[in-house]
Order: sequence, then C-alpha cells, then structure tokens
Amino acid sequence: MAPKIPTKARAVIIGGGVIGCSVAYHLTKLGWQDVVLLERKQLTSGTTWHAAGLIAQLRATANMTKLAKYSQELYGNLEAETGVATGFKRVGSITVALTEERREEIWRQAAMARAFGVAVEEISPTEVKAKYPHLNIEGVTGAVYLDKDGQGDPANIALAMAKGARLRGAVVAERTRATGVARQGRRITGVDWQAEDGRSGHIEAEHVVNCAGMWGRELGAMLGVNVPLQACEHFYIVSEPIAGLGPLPVLRVPDECAYYKEDAGKMMLGAFEPVSKPWALSGIPEDFEFDQLPEDFDHFEPILEWAVKRMPMLGEAGIHTFFNGPESFTPDDAYHLGLCPEMDNVWVAAGFNSIGIQSAGGAGMALAQWMEDGAKPFDLGDVDISRMQPFQGNRTYLARRSTETLGLLYADHFPYRQKATARGVRRSPLHAHLLDHGAVMGEIAGWERANWFATPGQDRAYAYSWGRQNWFANAAAEHAAIRGGVGMYDMSSFGKLRVEGPEAETFLNHVCGADISVPVGRIVYTQFLNPRGGIEADVTVTRLSESAWMVVTPAATRLADETWLRRHLSGRMAVITDVTAAEAVLAVMGPKARDVMRAVSPDDFSNDAHPFGMARQIEIGMALARAHRVSYVGELGWEIYISADMAGHVFETLIEAGADHGLKLCGMHVMDSCRIEKAFRHFGHDITCEDHVLEAGLGFAVSKTKPDFIGRDAVARKRDAGLDTRMMQFRLTDPEPLLYHNEPILRDGQIVGFLSSGSYGHHLGGAIGLGYVPCKGETPDQLLASGYEIDVAGTRVQAEASLKPLYDPTGARVKA
Repeated sequence: MAPKIPTKARAVIIGGGVIGCSVAYHLTKLGWQDVVLLERKQLTSGTTWHAAGLIAQLRATANMTKLAKYSQELYGNLEAETGVATGFKRVGSITVALTEERREEIWRQAAMARAFGVAVEEISPTEVKAKYPHLNIEGVTGAVYLDKDGQGDPANIALAMAKGARLRGAVVAERTRATGVARQGRRITGVDWQAEDGRSGHIEAEHVVNCAGMWGRELGAMLGVNVPLQACEHFYIVSEPIAGLGPLPVLRVPDECAYYKEDAGKMMLGAFEPVSKPWALSGIPEDFEFDQLPEDFDHFEPILEWAVKRMPMLGEAGIHTFFNGPESFTPDDAYHLGLCPEMDNVWVAAGFNSIGIQSAGGAGMALAQWMEDGAKPFDLGDVDISRMQPFQGNRTYLARRSTETLGLLYADHFPYRQKATARGVRRSPLHAHLLDHGAVMGEIAGWERANWFATPGQDRAYAYSWGRQNWFANAAAEHAAIRGGVGMYDMSSFGKLRVEGPEAETFLNHVCGADISVPVGRIVYTQFLNPRGGIEADVTVTRLSESAWMVVTPAATRLADETWLRRHLSGRMAVITDVTAAEAVLAVMGPKARDVMRAVSPDDFSNDAHPFGMARQIEIGMALARAHRVSYVGELGWEIYISADMAGHVFETLIEAGADHGLKLCGMHVMDSCRIEKAFRHFGHDITCEDHVLEAGLGFAVSKTKPDFIGRDAVARKRDAGLDTRMMQFRLTDPEPLLYHNEPILRDGQIVGFLSSGSYGHHLGGAIGLGYVPCKGETPDQLLASGYEIDVAGTRVQAEASLKPLYDPTGARVKA
C-alpha cells in the first residue's frame, strides 16, 4: 500500500538510491521525523542496484578517509539494527602495483593511512600470493593490504537504511516523481509530486535534497542549481561458478584498470578503462528502471585479455554475465555534497564516481549533520558543491571531460597531474603571450594557468613521476629569479569580488576577522571565520574608495567565498560583484622588482611613497593600472591590476623593460614553492573551516578590538584557554626526498599528525612541509625540543622543525 504523503515536511529528499536512503537515515537519526523521500521508480533502480559493492576505507584526504571509515563501520551494524541483511563482509582488500612508480604511490598511501588511523600493511609479492593464490604475481612490485575493507550487497545496504529511516518516522514514497517546485527568492518553498497511480500533490518544504544520482544535473536545473555530472558506461563481467572458490580479499590492479571480487563462488571483474564512454548525452530515457546498456565487448576486450593473464582461472571459467550499466561522474572525480551556492535551502549529495556504496554512509552522515547545525561538521572542501564553477554544467564540457574522469580512478595519481580533456575554457587576457614565451599550462576551476616555463627546445609537456619531474630544474631557475633577481607571473585567475555601498564597511567588518576600517588604498590580509573560529576563506581586502573594497580570493574558492559573503549580507545596503574577468593581474616579485617598476612607470616606488600593504593608481607604459604592494612569495614586489583591454600592452612593456634587469617569467608551481619556504598558508590544505585561526598561526590577522565579527567569541575563548595544536614548518635535512601532502609527522618516533601541504624549497635546499602538531599544555620551547621525522613512502626522514618561517622570519625582504 502506498504511503500517505504529507503536505508539509522539514526535508524532501529526491532520489531513492543508496545516497538518498543514507541522508534520510541520518536525518531521522538526528531526530528529524518529518522527512519525505521521493523515488521516481523503485528504490535502488538507477545505479545502486548494479554497483559492485566494494567498501574501502582509504581515500585521498583525512576527512574523506574518515567518511569512508564511518561507512564500513555503519554497514557492519545495519543488519542488527534493521533486520535487513546487507551482505557486508570484511574480507579485506589488496591493491597491487606493477611498476615502481605505482609502488611508491601505494606506499605513500599506506603511510598516509597510518596517519589517518587506518590499519594498513605493506606486503611483498610473495605475501600477495599467499593471500591470493589465484593471482599471477609476475611483474608485481609491491602491494598494500587493509584487513577491514570489504564488500556488501548495495541494494540491501540502501534498503536497510531506508527501513531505518521509516522506523524513525520518515515517509519513503516509491513510484512518485518530483514534477516541479515553488520558489521564493533564494528558497524552494515546496515540491510538486505525481505518483504512477494518478495521485498528485504538493509538499511545503523547509529543505530540499537532490540525491538523484545520474539525474542530478537535470533535477538541479529544476531546483535552480548547478550540479555538473555525466553518466558513463561502466562494464564488468561475472564468471561461471568456479569449483572451490571461497572468500577472497577484494583485489585491485590499477595498472591493468581492473578490480576483482569473489561473490558466491564466482569471480567478478570490473574495469575503469582509460577512455570511457559517456552515456545519454541527450537525456536519460523516461522509463529507465533496473536497466542495463548494450554490450560492447570490443571496448572491454583489452581489459579482459590482461585479466586472463593476471587471473588464469578466468580463462577457463567462462563468462556468466557481461554487464554494462551507467554510473555518474563529476568533472574532478570528487562527489558533490552540501548546500548549493545558488539557493539557501537546496542541498545535494550526488555524482559519486563509482564509489557510492563506500561513500554513502559517511556522506549521508556529514550532510545530515550539516543540515542540522547549519555549518559543515568538518572540512568538506574536496566535495563541497560550491567548488564547481557555473560553466561546468555545460553539456559539451561534461561529455568531453567524462571520457577521462572514469579512467582517472585507476590512473597513476601523480603529483601535479593535469586533466587532459575539456581544456581551454577560461583564459587569462595574457594567455597567448604566455604561450609565446614557453608556458606549460595547468588548469584550476577551468582557468588555464602557466605552471612553469619550458626552455627553448624543451618538450612543453609534463613527464609525470613521484620523483623529480621534467620541470624541476625549470622551477629551480624561476625560484632563483624571484629570490635573487626578479620574476613575473600571471595571477589573473584569482577571484576579485568588488563590495561597495553605504553599508559595505559595516558588512565586511562583520565577516572579516581583521579591521577593514582603514584608509583608502590600504590592503588588509584577513580571514572569513565561522562561529567556531575556523577559517572559511583566506583573502586580502583592499579599500578602493570611501565606499568600495576589493576582496581577492584563490581561484578555486571564488564562488564559495562569494557565496559566504552573500549569505551573510542580511539585507545590508551593499552590492557584491564578481569582477574577476575584468582585470588581469601580473605579479612582479624579487629584489630587483623596484628597478623594473621604475623602468616602466614615472611614479615613485620608494618605501615612503608606496609602502608595503598599500595600493594606488599608477601609469605603466601607455596604460593605467593599480599597483598593490603585497607578496605571496616573501619578496619585494607588486601585484599589478590592469583592465583586460590594456593587459597585453602592459605585459609587453614589462617584458621589454625587464630584459635589462634579468626578469624571468615564472609559473604557479614556483609561487607555491616560494610561499611554503615563507610558511604562508594555503587555503584548502593548511587552513580550512575546521582549523582554528589561532592554531593556524594567524592570530596577527584577527582584530583584538573590534566589538563584533563572526567567530569573535571563539577566538577570545581560545586565547584564554590556550592552543591544542600548532602549525609547524618542516625542512627535510636530506635534500633528495620530495614532499607533497599527507605525509605522517613523527615526534620522537610517534605519529602525531600529517603534513597539510608540501613542496620543494629550492632556496632552502630541501623539501618543505607544513602541518599541525598537538601542543596542549606545552610551551613553544618544549615543542621544539623534540626530534621530528617525516614518513616518506615508508622511510623516516629527519626534519628541522620551526614555528617561525625558515625563510626571512622577520619579513624584512617584503618591506625592503
């Protein structure tokens, strides 16, 4: 009998796959009783029913690992709670490497897992054979084993969570489609529904959650939000029964694009092939339900050939099932979670990139807690929907990018790896000029950015590795120019938000930790804090006039930072305008920066005329610009803001005049290596919403006198109570190993944390990392009295530790 659908609900969840069921389960677990889940057909009938059901704990970051670990713990207890068998078995998992590069990757992952509290074991090829006797270990260079990983029945995991939600009062309505919404400003006020039996109605809703999976983009459009994802074909085969085949660990052989799972005496082989097949580019068929897609054996055959050699029994067993079903993929292979930027009560949990089962428990828990508290329970920047740019919902873009993203799941996850597809969408006004000078481009938030500059005759492409990549020497030369001469790099991609109006000053002082009631031209470094004192954004705010300010943000977080501002505007008389594309920005940095500026402008660039932390209008060549004296690389320099129409002229003027002073074009990689030498924090890595601004070492950027701003009370409490952890800087004493991020920090032989970011300090002569170390009740001297090591792929490397920047600790160079 169909349930009675109420006319009001606190939350309406649209989509009854494993994610929608998890959100309903966790909301009701928090006491939300008036929850309605609408499923267009039958629960699990989209993607969940045919998922492989692999459940792994280890993900790329600490918080994603925390969510995956929670999922496997939840699934282990669901059957006892609900009576629905989930088929969950902790059979363990093995990932094998077939190259030295892959071995280093999984060794680094193993080290990271230990820092995250996950039990993991590096094992030899012989040990792999002992645990997986059916495997041909020819070419295996190493492996990792996680004993608590497992597998489960995807549909029953979802049905168990749906039952748990029902038992706590939720209404789960199958064969009931959401057909439309009522909207008022930035809120959805209700959802229209139509049941297959002819019933229809409207539900007033406080919150709406898009859990529509591969329909998520289309449902997002109905709800007025951007949810970029694309369905792709995903293939697997199931063998005929194999005599004597019993439980085995889940096996992944990423170098052959394959995973293996024993199930009821049969062997499943699935693939994440390098070039995938987008599906339903013109829309998913209206009647899609528990459907599979046409076989394409030619597409799957190369994977199968490798697999028969790797697992010889597959060549004898015969194929029982050849399956092709759709899975949804996002532009960056991270799922979409959170409050959508365009609306104030529309949430999303969709686009799980074929890891929906292992992610669903944790994702549902995190989203439910976010909805309950009105704030993220911990840093979710990797998956926060606000990272997605509006253009990424473009169907042509999604079709092109999705050919790559499925295969990237099992590709080598090299540091600095760049996406190869759907490139060139957003370009700086200086794009062609940079290419003419040898730029090798990377991409972030769609922006093409010069990451490094090739020398004449050098291949202008990345040669990826876990060791020194082919641009290492180029970066060293660029680094030397910034430290000893003068370098110039393009910062046009950084977000620029103009905030103006009669109440703009009051508004910004409410949102910013620092006092922005400063003279015209003053640049203020500050953070947007949350009520816990965590860092929501890391920005500079420049007063342009009595009533206008420019907020400069990282390129990747521009939309998130703008959304934070808009949500806290609260009717104040101020206007926020994204002017990112209106201005190009060139940074001229280094001890000789003043010489170059004097060569291109009649203005006075002395300390008295243009002190550090000030911006002013200048003439440059035949153009006008705004020069900001700030630095993210720790040297004397200016960021030059030029209207897009004059950018080419200014670039040419600086290049011509700079030749006499040894000016060198530099890329984003060197900006990063210079900033980490100076211990400047990187938002999203070193500082996030869960990192207290004082523990991040940024107390200097927070006002002690402002009467009111978001996070003020949390800052005052922490000042009184003392720090529980501190951000420290580390330099490896061995100049050879490289650091990236997430490497474990050992204090006196014990793991106490992990690096939040890492890069090579070419001037300091070794790899540099930043990371938090517990310090409750300790003085700085006590903290520094210990011995520190960093675990690099299983090898402990001695590290010099510091609470002050290892490079120019007094900041004298930027004020020279």
